[in-house]
Amino acid sequence: MSRLLFIIAIIAVVYWWFKSVRKQPPRQDEPPRAEDMVRCVRCGVHLPKNESFLVGGKYYCSEAHSRDQSGNTD
Repeated sequence: MSRLLFIIAIIAVVYWWFKSVRKQPPRQDEPPRAEDMVRCVRCGVHLPKNESFLVGGKYYCSEAHSRDQSGNTD
């Protein structure tokens, strides 16, 4: 008889556990935000605005390209 009560108790605990887990809303991760992209004036590569170098109102992909502000593609 005690074995039967033990099995019923285990079944009840498992049932309540599954019921409580199912009630929790699914986790919704925030989707990644879109970033503004800019084009390097010197070489034409596109990169995120926050990774670019802004010099004289123009965007560059690196410090080396921002030093040569002539816009040559050599």
